[in-house]
Amino acid sequence: MLLGHFAVGLGAKRAEPALSLGTLVFAALFADVLAFILVAAGIEHFRIATDVQRNRLMGENIVYSHSLLMDILWGALLAGAYFLWRRHARGAWILFAAVVSHWVLDVVSHRPDMRIAPGIPRTFGLGLWNSIPATLVVEGGMWLLAIVLYVRATRANKRTGVYAFWVGIVVLTLAWIGNISAPPSSGAGAAALPSLIFFGCAIGWAYWMDRVRSNSSAYSAPAGVSSCLKKT
Repeated sequence: MLLGHFAVGLGAKRAEPALSLGTLVFAALFADVLAFILVAAGIEHFRIATDVQRNRLMGENIVYSHSLLMDILWGALLAGAYFLWRRHARGAWILFAAVVSHWVLDVVSHRPDMRIAPGIPRTFGLGLWNSIPATLVVEGGMWLLAIVLYVRATRANKRTGVYAFWVGIVVLTLAWIGNISAPPSSGAGAAALPSLIFFGCAIGWAYWMDRVRSNSSAYSAPAGVSSCLKKT
């Protein structure tokens, strides 16, 4: 998924206002960011499937970034680091869940290329992205719901918080539409650097939203962690 992962970040901000949206989006995208770093380094690989006309990009060896066991490990490390820094257990658990959610959502959207752990050959994948209508309904619905939750949970500090937010939403939506409707890919490794740039910009935009949008009074942070809101 693409917007499905961003939806996890936006929705989790409603669940825990003390967490930074940038940190939540980074957690939800962690597996993809790591994957493209490892692809650029020649450690992980994708291949182009020849038996279908859509959803052709297959993870040939992405066990370090996308297997369930490794996502649990990365999520635990990120959550543990956050807890040691902020001493905020609820926030740490939500970050852990955001990282692990990547595996669940990719099992739904990928063709079978998702593994349980390194060394276990069985793969999983329901192939949601094989169907554009189903993708629009499922992933698009998640995205719309997450936007509503985030808008209700936050308010713009000034006009920038309105315009920058909606411009970002439009850009992400257009990137998603292009991704699911684009012609079959002809290469995989070449996408590593552009993908990392895209994710870096998206995560930066999410951190920017923490500066130009504040938590609504209706969704105030739990007692004892409100001081983290502008720092996390």
